[in-house]
Amino acid sequence: MAHIKIDENLPGIRGLMHFRPETAQPMNDLAEVLLRSENSLSRGERELIATYVSSLNDCFFCQHAHGGIAQHYLQCDVAFIDQVKDDYRNSGISDKLKALLVIAGSVQKGGKHVTQEQVDQARKLGATDREIHDTVLISAIFCMFNRYVDGLGTSAPSDRNFYINRGKQRAEEGYAHYDPKN
Repeated sequence: MAHIKIDENLPGIRGLMHFRPETAQPMNDLAEVLLRSENSLSRGERELIATYVSSLNDCFFCQHAHGGIAQHYLQCDVAFIDQVKDDYRNSGISDKLKALLVIAGSVQKGGKHVTQEQVDQARKLGATDREIHDTVLISAIFCMFNRYVDGLGTSAPSDRNFYINRGKQRAEEGYAHYDPKN
């Protein structure tokens, strides 16, 4: 049960956004720009960054919700998503994305953990300044989202199929006009 009175039928961030829609809209607008706008990183790669950071933060709802969206975009199975979360260095993602996940993991620990060497390595593997920027910002906002969801003790369905099934819907609808009741 959540620490505040929210609609318990709306798990994770959905209940919080329904509780306070005036704060939900700016968060959704930022998520829309970072995760869905035109970018040289695919939508699936950006959702995978969000998933990875959420797994590092042990935010069950966010890692599975965004993992389901990443799974939809990448047309992969849940085992692939789990491998990236557990051991991305030995997963089937590109070397560039691996370098960006190094940066994402450093942001998760604290912004000052990102090093020039990490950035140089990402560039060497083909990452652009925008991709590096967006990786850092996606990582930072997901630390905030994760703490928001878990800090207020929201519920999260334990059935992973819930997130897989919603991934397609969220990918199609996006975040900008997000209705937490759907």
